[in-house]
Amino acid sequence: HICCADSVNEENVGNIAHIFTKIPEITKSLGLTNGYRIVNNCGEDGCQSVKHMHFHILGGKKLNGTMA
Repeated sequence: HICCADSVNEENVGNIAHIFTKIPEITKSLGLTNGYRIVNNCGEDGCQSVKHMHFHILGGKKLNGTMA
């Protein structure tokens, strides 16, 4: 269990690396060939409502360039 990005360390970084090696497979299977965004919320001010590390893949349309 990794609660958030603040808890990534030498012992669990391999799990995160594994996730990022799978993301291209997932996005390709979803037809996201023109780009996508990966989002991870961390902490209360980052709007993390689920207390384990996970990623959101956003795509399928032109995304806004601001992150407000």
